Amino acid sequence: MSGRFYEDLTVGERITHGRARTVSDADNLLFCGLTENTQPLHLDDEFARRSGFKGRVFNGIYTLGLVVGLTVPDLTEGTIVANLAYQSVQHPAPVYAGDTLSVESEVLEKRPSGSQPGRGVVRLRHTGRNQHGETVIEIERTVLFLMRPEGGPDAS
Repeated sequence: MSGRFYEDLTVGERITHGRARTVSDADNLLFCGLTENTQPLHLDDEFARRSGFKGRVFNGIYTLGLVVGLTVPDLTEGTIVANLAYQSVQHPAPVYAGDTLSVESEVLEKRPSGSQPGRGVVRLRHTGRNQHGETVIEIERTVLFLMRPEGGPDAS
């Protein structure tokens, strides 16, 4: 298990995730096909250019999923119980085929769960940036984390 337990997280902490991903045109087209999203901004270069972009723009839901996915090995792998909410998702800049996305997470708040012993509620902000350092997505979400098992090998 490489994720962090509730106790391993500190409010104000910033985590730079070690993985990045270069997105391809095929990623965008496949995702649009799988989700039945026929928005021409994602599928039609000329339409996207007439709309003020330099070409087809990546589907924002794909970007959301990829950015959260890039955080999993360092943050939630094996230590998450559930995503409770996505409070905010903003797309300040477009994503294009060939962009390489990386992520930084910040711990905004945390508290023990009032209804589920051995679990804690954590609010996170994930910032996804392209290879030029431009922020392409900001996500705030609330996650239910496992607390470290009592008497386990890493129990404090």
